[in-house]
Amino acid sequence: MSRFWGFVIKEYRHIFRDSRTLVILFVLPIVMIILFGYVVSNELKNIDLAILDPSGDPVSREISQKMYSSPYFAPAGYIISEEQIDTLFRSQAAKMVLIFDPEFEEKIYREGKVSLRLVVDASDANSALLSVNYARAIIIEYFKTWQGDITLPWRVTAKPRMMYNPKMKGVYMFVPGLMALILMLISALMTSVTITREKEFGTMEPLLASPLNPLEIILGKVTPYVTLSFVNAVTIIVLGVVVFDVPIVGNIFLLLFECLLYITLALSLGVFISSAARTQQVAMVLSLIGLMLPTIILSGFIFPIDNMPIALQWFSSVMPAKWFIIIVKNIMLKGAGIEYVWKETLIMLGMTLFFVFMAVRRFKTRLE
Repeated sequence: MSRFWGFVIKEYRHIFRDSRTLVILFVLPIVMIILFGYVVSNELKNIDLAILDPSGDPVSREISQKMYSSPYFAPAGYIISEEQIDTLFRSQAAKMVLIFDPEFEEKIYREGKVSLRLVVDASDANSALLSVNYARAIIIEYFKTWQGDITLPWRVTAKPRMMYNPKMKGVYMFVPGLMALILMLISALMTSVTITREKEFGTMEPLLASPLNPLEIILGKVTPYVTLSFVNAVTIIVLGVVVFDVPIVGNIFLLLFECLLYITLALSLGVFISSAARTQQVAMVLSLIGLMLPTIILSGFIFPIDNMPIALQWFSSVMPAKWFIIIVKNIMLKGAGIEYVWKETLIMLGMTLFFVFMAVRRFKTRLE
């Protein structure tokens, strides 16, 4: 029994001596509770709403003000023609457009009925459905308040149009997110564990002493995984199209290029993790916890980023998966070209160069 308690005390001492273990045991649960408490929600807020109002009468202006004064919608400006809607959605300047009939107020009194149209970006099916329900509720509530408890003598109809995802398939949202998650985990995890294994087994020192410079060592380690990960990306795309009927409206070569860039970014993250980790276990923990959980929670894969606190929205901007998911959705579902995703592409390219530079620098430090 004494040997048992001695072993237990030794394990306690081992745990409290390892700062990484303490972080996982005590800090990570707190962070996860805070993240899930803020992020997991059934509501959407600050949905970017644009308005097309050819009538400009008092009633249409009051409805527009009612929409913008609610916490669910944020002003995305007024447009003058329906041809602008596609550009708005491709550039992500708006998620919904409210369209009034010409002579809106006059039709109410003259014809006894009026029509409103809601054009929605349904590339995110769940968010689109919720935003339509919010808009309908606000519009109907406005007319009920206008007339009090009296039955309306006219009919108010809101006609939604789901662009890019007319059948509201949730898989349209999950395929880009799963692609981002799988490629990040496979690329970063495999690279970090492989390079860390070299250091752990003592075979990295001969490489560092060889004529190869640090950049050549990194590229030699990473190149095979670029090929394997690219095959994984193509497989995911094929499965999404064949099995789940997810369309590829845009340029397939642009999509493959963006996948290759994201894979390179993930691999550079893996190399950076391996340069900081001393053992395979540490590299695995850093890859899984440091990349998998943020990719799921803060990338917009499952939970809408617009519904998060401002601080978390800023933090999500450093998540590579966020930008990759935006790019994939725009290319696959909206048919957007490079002119609509160049900002996200430059952000991923900048992240890649940064992590490659940091990894090479750490290897040079070891050489010195």
